[in-house]
Amino acid sequence: MAGALGGFNAHASNIVSAVFLATGQDPAQNIESSNCITMMEAVNGGQDLHVSVTMPSIEVGTVGGGTQLASQSACLNLLGVKGANKERAGSNARQLAKVVAAAVLAGELSLMSAIAAGQLVKSHMKYNRSNKDVSGKS
Repeated sequence: MAGALGGFNAHASNIVSAVFLATGQDPAQNIESSNCITMMEAVNGGQDLHVSVTMPSIEVGTVGGGTQLASQSACLNLLGVKGANKERAGSNARQLAKVVAAAVLAGELSLMSAIAAGQLVKSHMKYNRSNKDVSGKS
């Protein structure tokens, strides 16, 4: 397992990509930023489930680059992290990294719930385009 990459989460990179595009991050940084270990542990005698994600290398910024684009800048403003924090250097980027991790946690929980309930395959079969003729031939 030493040096292993990936395989410890359901789909962190999908969520990271979405948040990155929405907030003007460099999408090429998805590779490092998607390092994620999702843990699920039964607690309180099996009555509750503790779910966590560990993401040690999220690379984000709130100044410059794509953060200056209108839609991405508006998204950062909505999150309250646009630009540099004058009182605490780097705190806006740290907060944005927390937003990324929280979104990944929500996505992981949602996907794993769908898998556990047997809904993922059912929904894919219902809405899957492969059962429709998309060849254009009639």
